[in-house]
Amino acid sequence: MPKQTKPIVAIADTFDKLDIRVGRIIDVELESRTSKPAYKMEIDFGKFGKRVSYGRFTRHPIEEVRNRLVLGVLNFDARSMGEVLSEVLVLGVQFPKADSGEATFVSPAVGAKVGSKLF
Repeated sequence: MPKQTKPIVAIADTFDKLDIRVGRIIDVELESRTSKPAYKMEIDFGKFGKRVSYGRFTRHPIEEVRNRLVLGVLNFDARSMGEVLSEVLVLGVQFPKADSGEATFVSPAVGAKVGSKLF
């Protein structure tokens, strides 16, 4: 029997309200001011501007993170992560066999235009 999911919601009341766009990580560095190891990532969303995000994608080497296409939620409030402020939520899933919160990216399977909307 399949595991129970969360209650069903209307797409117009949920997903359609999110502004999820493709961005390219243009700069990345290990951040020490967060409570757990995280990367500070500067992400270019094209005509939607550049934003800074902090995320626990540290199982990926920096060289693999730089220039990666990612999906980010642009219309959430900025979130405090220790002493820093994350301006965009980069989508991820649990990194295989990693501690809770350590993530791997949700990314387009092929090159996509920076700023493209997820639908």
